Amino acid sequence: MREQSGQSRSIWSATTELKRESQLSHDLSADVCVVGAGIAGITTAYLLGLEGKAVVVLDQGAIGSGQTARTTAHLTNAVDDRYFEIERLHGAEGARLTAESHSAAISRIERIVAEEQIDCDLERLDGYLFMPPGAFTDRLESEWEAARRAGVAVDRLDRAPLPLLHTGPCLRFLNQGQFQPLKYLAGLTRAIQMQGGRIFTETRVTKVEGGAHAHVKTENGPTVQAAAVVVATNTPINDLVAIHTKQAAYRSYVIAAKIPKGSVTRALYWDTGPSNASHPVPYHYCRLLDDSDGGELLIVGGEDHKTGQADDEVERYSRLESWTRERFPIKEVVSRWSGQVLEPVDGVAFIGRNPMDAPNVYVATGDSGMGMTHGTIAGILLTDLIFGRSNPWSQLYEPSRKTLRAAWNFMGENLNVAAQYGDWVTGSDVSSLDQIQKDTGAVVRDGLAKLAVYRDSSGTLHQLSATCPHLGCVVEWNAAEKTWDCPCHGSRFDCLGHVLNGPATKDLVAAAKGQVLV
Repeated sequence: MREQSGQSRSIWSATTELKRESQLSHDLSADVCVVGAGIAGITTAYLLGLEGKAVVVLDQGAIGSGQTARTTAHLTNAVDDRYFEIERLHGAEGARLTAESHSAAISRIERIVAEEQIDCDLERLDGYLFMPPGAFTDRLESEWEAARRAGVAVDRLDRAPLPLLHTGPCLRFLNQGQFQPLKYLAGLTRAIQMQGGRIFTETRVTKVEGGAHAHVKTENGPTVQAAAVVVATNTPINDLVAIHTKQAAYRSYVIAAKIPKGSVTRALYWDTGPSNASHPVPYHYCRLLDDSDGGELLIVGGEDHKTGQADDEVERYSRLESWTRERFPIKEVVSRWSGQVLEPVDGVAFIGRNPMDAPNVYVATGDSGMGMTHGTIAGILLTDLIFGRSNPWSQLYEPSRKTLRAAWNFMGENLNVAAQYGDWVTGSDVSSLDQIQKDTGAVVRDGLAKLAVYRDSSGTLHQLSATCPHLGCVVEWNAAEKTWDCPCHGSRFDCLGHVLNGPATKDLVAAAKGQVLV
């Protein structure tokens, strides 16, 4: 089965079958209902089941078919937003807890792999952080000092171990990791089912209700009654505004290319550029993977942009390939894909009780490009909260927190969202429907309305309302994924309008046949 997030296909799903369970067909009850079968939801279900909770997991796609299938699966405590920034926003203790929690997540994955005997290509290796040419190296010095204060094992070196690329000074983060995420989820799924947990796929959730009679309602009618509900859908589908004002959706692009065996030292690699208050620090990220033909693949990501706010998605793959060819001995590019990253305004995920909701509804979101460790942290932390245990990380990841030092980032992201509503007064993307080629889409104006028009491979036009059902922004065509993407909060829909990513829970509405007038 294909991934549920767009046209492209990651190297993971190309080599590992996405596991599919039966659709929920009748009402059920459980101790905990988990919505979302990615790394956060499946880990949470596994750890709850390990301690005796009866768990039901629901997902609208196959297991792992959302953003988990689109990660590059770095396991690291070298946080993307940098420790000197985490320390500025959350203090020295917040930085220490950030390091502690990500380190614990890697160790917990390692332990689970051993205990459940999961074959997922897990390996420990070092990670190297360096600056691109022309960037100021004082950021490396600041990061080295802050990371050490946070308790991270990190060295300063003259260069990274890349023979063809003189990186200049770098930091080496010791004992990081990587794995094959879909194989890992497959192992966790087996373990959950052996515990008695029940997993249902092809089951879209439309409503989450907390309180004394907490329940989760699905599109086809069946309901799951539960004492607690965990929403682990990358971005919450049960929250209209609260969380979505504190994080922003970005697309990140990835290529996998063949390289000669042993030509690149086996490690994780990251570069980083100048900070920007209104955008997460731009960077590239690299890792290796054994190829089925006995060689190796180099997996490289980057070229991020806000979801729905670019018109050059296809070209970004070309730029990423050019960047890689200048630095590594790559041969043919065998896979290209993109994924969705949720960037919290203060650099730390939101894991815990859902703000302004009943106390038995929990969320896990704001992965900040570190979904594999944040998803595992979510499993550990939410299990403790559901069992009523204290956890030293709970305040750091508290979803209702207000980080005053991140006020500028908060304001910048929300002004950006407000600006997107200006699309309602713009014209059409094309002057004539004839300009819409096969297998492409465009937004066109029809009086006061905006319509999303897609021409399929047979030449038939499909007309949809361009209004995102979440909060009414105008969606944009994503040429790389063949999707309609919302520039406000990152909801995404396939070319025929079926919802792929929240926060929207409803499809784009079909327009009346023959309505379009350009």
